[in-house]
Amino acid sequence: MAREQAEARGIDLRVSDAQQRQENQIRAIRTFIAQGVDAILLAPVVETGWDAVLAEAREANIPVVLLDRRIETADEDLYLAAVASDAVEEGRVAARWLAEEVGDRQCGVIELQGTVGASVANDRREGFAEIVAGNPNLTIVRSQSGDFTRSRAKEVMESLIRSVGGPNICAVYAHNDDMMIGAIQAMTEAGLNPGEDILTVSIDGVPDIFRAMAEGQANATVELTPNMAGPAFDLLEAYLDDGTAPEKWVRTDSPLYLADTAEAEYAQRRDRY
Repeated sequence: MAREQAEARGIDLRVSDAQQRQENQIRAIRTFIAQGVDAILLAPVVETGWDAVLAEAREANIPVVLLDRRIETADEDLYLAAVASDAVEEGRVAARWLAEEVGDRQCGVIELQGTVGASVANDRREGFAEIVAGNPNLTIVRSQSGDFTRSRAKEVMESLIRSVGGPNICAVYAHNDDMMIGAIQAMTEAGLNPGEDILTVSIDGVPDIFRAMAEGQANATVELTPNMAGPAFDLLEAYLDDGTAPEKWVRTDSPLYLADTAEAEYAQRRDRY
């Protein structure tokens, strides 16, 4: 989506894949500073440890816009704005759906967390836990990081199935859809029935989770809008043109999708990614 937005606007977009490692992101930022780019878009993998490199960008008069996640910093002027969803609310939306779905029955929940230290993981956990606390029939029986990846989540879920026991798992909540896909693989290989005997809810709205929902192996996803680059480019253009200062946090929507629309949503999204 970022490439499409850049191409439509005639923007030279240079991309660096940091492989989910902060040190790689910091190295890439310094490379972009040395290249004298006009602006930097950063999707920070963790919440802290950015002050030094962002100060270097500010010294070079290069505005930085955060995408998807926010950061903790002693000086918010180190970045221009953050284009991100309300990740706490995403967790709440997921938990509200689960609470309504299970009604009054007791439900033990496995939580697959994102990367340790990532603000989005902290926030999605906080929002979910807030709603669970108001529904005593819901219990988070295990909470462990799957590092936002399918392979790691599959390993974690395999271990949790052995330790908790499949029959004791009522639902799985994953901080992103990729981890849920890995968890579904683990549950299926263990002879369990995700989407039927075990409820699933995750966040992002990627095509594969809609395919899993259409096939009856998943139940719900909270969409993380795929178009964060568009609003980021808009505010950067205004800022670079006449110095217009944007809001510090540009919030995106977080709608809930269920299985009844999954087939149509998959058909619409599969070619986008």
